[in-house]
Amino acid sequence: MNPFSERKDILNAINRVIRPETETGGRGDDGEVLECRACGSRSTKGELRENLYVCPHCGFHSRVSARSRIRMIADKGSFRELSRTLEGSDPLDFPGYREKTAQARETTGLREAVITGTCRVDGCKVVLAVMDSRFLMASMGMAVGEKITRACEYAVRKKLPLIVFAASGGARMQEGILSLMQMAKTSAAIARHDEAGLLYISVLTNPTTGGVTASFASLGDVILAEPGALIGFAGPRVIEQTIGEKLPEGFQHAEFQREHGFVDAVVSRAEMKETLARLLRLHQ
Repeated sequence: MNPFSERKDILNAINRVIRPETETGGRGDDGEVLECRACGSRSTKGELRENLYVCPHCGFHSRVSARSRIRMIADKGSFRELSRTLEGSDPLDFPGYREKTAQARETTGLREAVITGTCRVDGCKVVLAVMDSRFLMASMGMAVGEKITRACEYAVRKKLPLIVFAASGGARMQEGILSLMQMAKTSAAIARHDEAGLLYISVLTNPTTGGVTASFASLGDVILAEPGALIGFAGPRVIEQTIGEKLPEGFQHAEFQREHGFVDAVVSRAEMKETLARLLRLHQ
C-alpha cells in the first residue's frame, strides 16, 4: 500500500466528518451565521462560542484551537506554558515545508502544533498538553514529540498528573523517519511517567489518527473521547481494501471505540472539566 495514498485516505475521511475550525481568523463578528455540517442548522458565532463550539441543535462538536481548549479546562489565570520557544526545523530540506510551517505559524499564532504547560483543574495541579489541528493538521514532527516528552519529564520531576488532548492527522511526513521516531520517544516518556506511579489521562478529540493514535494517545491510564471524534490509525478505505469487507456504521468514531473497549468514556465538552477534576481527585 502506498503510504501517500493511505495518508490521503485518512485526510479525506477526516474532511467528511469535521467542519472547518470555527475560530479561524480570531473572534470575528459574533453575529456571523455558521451552518452546522452535521445537521445543517444555523447558529451565530456568538451562540456557538457560548456553547463551547458545540451545535445547540444536534450536539456536533466543532474543532477548537488549543488556547480555547486551555481556557475551557484550566482554572482562570492558572496556565503557565512550558517549552514556549521550541519549534520545528526542516531536517530533510523537504520541498515547500518551510513555507507551509511559516504560514501555519502566521495563521495560528503558534510555534508548533501542541501547547504544553502547567495549570490547575478545579484546584488540582496538572501538566497539560493540547494539540491544535489548525497547525498542519496537528501532525507530529520532532518538535511536537519533543514538547510532549518534555511535558512528561516535567510531570515526573514535579510528581504531577498528566493530561493530553490529542488531535492529529498522524506523523509529519515532511520529516520522514525522524517524525516516526517520535512515536517511540513519546511512548517511552509516558512509560517513565507510569513507572513513577503518576496518573495519565488521554483525551481523544476529532480527529486523532495515525502515529499519534499508535503512540502516546492510546497509552492513558484513563482514555476519554469527545462525542463523534474520529479515532483510528489507517483510514476506513484502506482497512476495507485490506480485509475485503464493508466496515460497520460509525466505525472508528468515539462511540464505536467505547463500545469495543478502546475508550473508557465519551464525554461532552460541557462536562469535560468536571469529569477531569473528578478523576484527578479520585487519584490524589
